[in-house]
Amino acid sequence: MHDDGSMEEESMEEESMEAEEEEAAEESDDGIKVGGAVRTQYSYEDYNDRNTDRAGDFDLDTVRLNFDGEIGDVILSAEYRFYQYMNVVHHGWAGYDFNDQWHGRLGIMQVPFGVLPYNSHSYFFDSTYYVGLEDDYDTGFLVRRRGDLWDLDLAFFKNDEQGGLDGFVDNRSDRYSYDVVGERAAGEGTYDDPSVGLAERNTVSSRLAFKYDTGGWNGEFGLSGYYGGLEGPGGSAGDQWAHAVHFVANHGRWNLQLQRAEYEYDLDSGRELLVVGAYSFYDTIPSTATTYTANLAYSLPVDWGPVTNLTFYNDFSLMTDKSGGLQDDTRMNVLGVAISAGGLYTYIDYVSGENQPFIGGSIGQDGGDTNHRLNLNFGYYF
Repeated sequence: MHDDGSMEEESMEEESMEAEEEEAAEESDDGIKVGGAVRTQYSYEDYNDRNTDRAGDFDLDTVRLNFDGEIGDVILSAEYRFYQYMNVVHHGWAGYDFNDQWHGRLGIMQVPFGVLPYNSHSYFFDSTYYVGLEDDYDTGFLVRRRGDLWDLDLAFFKNDEQGGLDGFVDNRSDRYSYDVVGERAAGEGTYDDPSVGLAERNTVSSRLAFKYDTGGWNGEFGLSGYYGGLEGPGGSAGDQWAHAVHFVANHGRWNLQLQRAEYEYDLDSGRELLVVGAYSFYDTIPSTATTYTANLAYSLPVDWGPVTNLTFYNDFSLMTDKSGGLQDDTRMNVLGVAISAGGLYTYIDYVSGENQPFIGGSIGQDGGDTNHRLNLNFGYYF
């Protein structure tokens, strides 16, 4: 169990602000706007005896800087993040609007897959995030279409955000989003550094979504998929693929997200456990699995002094059919509320998880207990 509490995952509510910043950047006059956030966090973890003995911990979460704008019709967006244990590039890309519908960009950007912008409402995302199927960032180029009836994303990613297996980095686990970084060899522990390195390469990704708006309901139905290669110390080490079907429905103040996704890493070595890296530590995942997510949210405008909105949500995720001899499923449920008050955004989450990273377990282990975590995240955005 990795229980040092170092990783601080992002919420859809907070991350959706970044999507709004991107859109604002695309519509702005020439110039770069500088913004950012400072976040702190309190957590109480029933699976961590030292944490419970202290009645929880209150720590600095993240300091981030954003640079968004447009110079000479070229759209620019970048974000750099400072944590107590690492500093990372979140994204950095240059884009261009060919017309009102078509847009292209080049750089480090979000991989288009499944429910966008995020397949969750909570601060902890869903279990999909921890295997690289939600809010993943890689390096490449993308062309996208946005229309009234359908959206399309087509992308090619040369490698991950660290430059792949031969990237010039000190620590391949110092990254914001989860990527495969190695094979889990026999005898290695769940959180050990990988003895055999691995990296994604030459991945093609696509996402098609059909929109609807009728009878007070609106949303989309979509299909996603990607396919690419894997590189090891000796060259090609196998290939990878994933696909998903998703459905989003909005009715008044309600929002529903449903998704089913499968992924597979087919290694030439035949190994069925992989090493992933993020937030300055290594973890283990199965080479194949199926995931299900069901998320529901309700947005309530209020007028309580500085408080203007409460978003109540429940996010549920399930991971089954794991490879590597793993028998136990991964489950996570997050019941929470996001509170908007001027530039201050607070997320109150009660998380229950089994074999779930940062809830006292790992996707790559069996026999995990049902653990709980109370998490309060306070962020000031400027």
